[in-house]
Amino acid sequence: MDRRYAEEKIFRSLTFASTVVIFLTLAFILATVIAKGISYMNLAMITQTPKGGYYLGKEGGVLNAILGSLYLAGGATFLAILVSLPVVLYINIYSKKESKIAAFTRFSFDVLWGVPSIVYGAFGFTIMLFFGLRTSLLGGIITVSLLILPIMSRAIDEVVRMVPTELLDASYALGATKLETALKIVTRQALPGIMTAVLVAFGRGIGDAASVIFTAGFTDSIPYSLFRPAATLPLAIFFQLGTPLPEVQGRAYASALILTSIILIISVVSRALTGRFTRHVVK
Repeated sequence: MDRRYAEEKIFRSLTFASTVVIFLTLAFILATVIAKGISYMNLAMITQTPKGGYYLGKEGGVLNAILGSLYLAGGATFLAILVSLPVVLYINIYSKKESKIAAFTRFSFDVLWGVPSIVYGAFGFTIMLFFGLRTSLLGGIITVSLLILPIMSRAIDEVVRMVPTELLDASYALGATKLETALKIVTRQALPGIMTAVLVAFGRGIGDAASVIFTAGFTDSIPYSLFRPAATLPLAIFFQLGTPLPEVQGRAYASALILTSIILIISVVSRALTGRFTRHVVK
């Protein structure tokens, strides 16, 4: 057998096996969550807050954690994009793409991306103690925004760097300023990728537990103020799995099913929006 043909066949088999592993992993996770949590799913789980004795197997739901997660991840994503988009536009438009400032900024994003989420939680907790603040939704939002900031920034940066240089040159040749070019050319051209980065960061934020356990706290009520503690689905899952009661553990898997469904919906929406806006991109 020809050596190159054998290498090609082996490589193809390995890549196919890797693809199968990915699909099987996702299928196993979904099957486990559905099998253990579907029997405990009911309308009360998503429309009620925990009642008295909920953690002893009595009535109630996790509406507080659902809304808390959405509030926290939504606020954190909003703060993160307010910082990440201007930074990315600066290092790609106002600064030379390969300048030392741009290189150092990208290196900083890479380092921050690798920092464990528990470190962000400890950092946020230390800052809150310094200012005399208590656990609150605001503390969780700020901490999670720091967590997802490098993820969003690096993803947006890669998309913006793919914008054809010819478009920028044409814009400058027509007399457009760098601000006009950044907002009307670069941002519009990179919009599908930016939306994907934002939704991916949102999904990362809504599923994190370590960074909010010290900062957002936990409560059985719906957060009506930024300065009150807020529950999240990851922490609700953690606390329910820690009980010895099978009924409560089953509700933990139901909560995991809710969280997984939210993330799947975000992924589907991300794909749909990307496909919709890609049609308006200059190729």
